[in-house]
Amino acid sequence: MFEEEKRGIALSPRAVCVSLLPSNVRYEKRDLSIRGHILTLILYLIMRTLDKLNLLDLNGQGSRKYPAQLVKPMNGSTMPVKKKRKLPDTDDHERNKRLNDSMYWGGCSSPISVEKLFSSKKCLAWFHEYAGPDNMVGPEAMEKFCEDIGVEPENIIMLVLAWHLEAANMGFFTKEEWLRGMTLLQCDCTESLQRKLDYLRSELNDSVVFKNIYRYAFDFTRDKDQRSLDMDTAKSMLALLLGRTWPLFPVFHQFLEQSKYKGMNKDQWYNVLEFSRTINADLSNYDEDGAWPVLLDEFVEWRKAWSSG
Repeated sequence: MFEEEKRGIALSPRAVCVSLLPSNVRYEKRDLSIRGHILTLILYLIMRTLDKLNLLDLNGQGSRKYPAQLVKPMNGSTMPVKKKRKLPDTDDHERNKRLNDSMYWGGCSSPISVEKLFSSKKCLAWFHEYAGPDNMVGPEAMEKFCEDIGVEPENIIMLVLAWHLEAANMGFFTKEEWLRGMTLLQCDCTESLQRKLDYLRSELNDSVVFKNIYRYAFDFTRDKDQRSLDMDTAKSMLALLLGRTWPLFPVFHQFLEQSKYKGMNKDQWYNVLEFSRTINADLSNYDEDGAWPVLLDEFVEWRKAWSSG
């Protein structure tokens, strides 16, 4: 502590700065003046910074704008501590986003209450209501599941649901498939899935989504030891997927009934969809030199011969 402070004499910032200079070094008056000004400016900036950070009380009572936090309260009173507002972090943002997304199901206008947020634990318990000892929902349990949600097993919505779950085998849902798909759909009970049924049905109106579901159906329904769909399965799945939207499907189905083909490979399956989307019902824009599978070339020839006869 400086001697002047001991005697109760207040020192100016400049005096403090000058007193900090080494005493054994001689300075020219001009040098001392310049150094004094510089050190005074530095000290002033430091003190103002501390004052703004509430770490220093310059007036002894606290600034009105920046109350001094180190001022001892008088008469034993307790100074209220101003709580800082918590800034939203990334987790808060993601949680709020999930909350907003879960407020609507499949474009429905009615909001869902907060109590119906997705629960992984509840979803797992829901799975075990149908799963057997092998941790898999099998054909019999699948019928019970369809009954509970109010959907027939042969309804196309079950194919859309299986696509969301990425189920590998028709008639079976594994634990991993169930949890992955139901989590994405945010369904953890029968009621939550029932609220999603209109959304699942509406996805069939999206041409890109429908194409993905159509292609998924080939591997989903075929026997895994076969590279092609047997013809009975192919006809059933085509009726399910294209029966209501392709005007030529009844005629194409007749062609398959009388054809020599016993199965349908993946290339043929994929091209049937493209054919149904691009070729007119009267076949007027069909190009015989196009890269269509032989199956479809033969169908066009059969159709033209049948119409002329």
